[in-house]
Amino acid sequence: MKITAPSIASFCIHMAFTSALALADGNHAPIGDGVHDLPLFDAHIHYKQPAWADYPVKSIVELMDRNGVAMGLVSSTPDQGTIMLWEYAPNRIVPELRPYHGEAGSSNWAKTEGMTKYLKKRLADYTHQGIGEFHIHRLDQTDEPLFREVIRMAKERDIYLHVHSGTEPVRWLYSLDKDVKIIWAHAGLGENARDVYALMDDFPALVADTSLREHAILGHGDKLNPAWERIIMAFSDRLMIGSDTWVNSQWDNYDGIIDSNRAWLAKLPREIAEKIAYKNAERLFGISVSMDQIGTR
Repeated sequence: MKITAPSIASFCIHMAFTSALALADGNHAPIGDGVHDLPLFDAHIHYKQPAWADYPVKSIVELMDRNGVAMGLVSSTPDQGTIMLWEYAPNRIVPELRPYHGEAGSSNWAKTEGMTKYLKKRLADYTHQGIGEFHIHRLDQTDEPLFREVIRMAKERDIYLHVHSGTEPVRWLYSLDKDVKIIWAHAGLGENARDVYALMDDFPALVADTSLREHAILGHGDKLNPAWERIIMAFSDRLMIGSDTWVNSQWDNYDGIIDSNRAWLAKLPREIAEKIAYKNAERLFGISVSMDQIGTR
């Protein structure tokens, strides 16, 4: 029987997926209830101005404490929210600089006059560990000069860009500089699992947070969604959970969001669950994450 190239490719994918499933069985049993003992790093937090009155900084840290969230990556509109939270609890917050301020928002920030100057000043004034989360709703290559400058600022400080986009803008950013460090927000919210896998496979340094993906990952029944399980097993060194508290209702439901993340982590072997829960963040940001941070600032 002649074996065609597509048949070989399909066989390889089948074997990789079968191996991934086997990893969660036998001697690599799911962590189960042990997931509740893991500290979490929430890699997608916003503390935007509408939350400041309803959720003062003390209450944010109390929410983190209640849910075993030892640390979080925070960006805000405006950046003042991030700085308020970081100054209150520097032991718990990894700050990153969101470009949005004044009239500059998700749809027009790259066209806003003075953006480069604004970013340079905020990066000089505070110890941000990333630039973002920012949106690229539709790729406009006339924005290349700004993005080259943003990449330069990030590389100068050895920090990440936190990018909310589809696959095409991420590929474009890597074409501008193959060594740029990127966290892909929501693992490309709106992209299907097949394209998420392809992009992460093509760019071995690409990191993703899984915020807003928790229900898709959980799937139905006792098993994870097979397509997402394949992604998790293949790229467990490059994934982090997140909550995306972009509106107050996300803070209202923070307990439920974190519970959903622990629910899918519970279905993974301990070694993989630990990586995604907090160990990847430790490596990426050069920090220590532990339950000892709960109750501290």
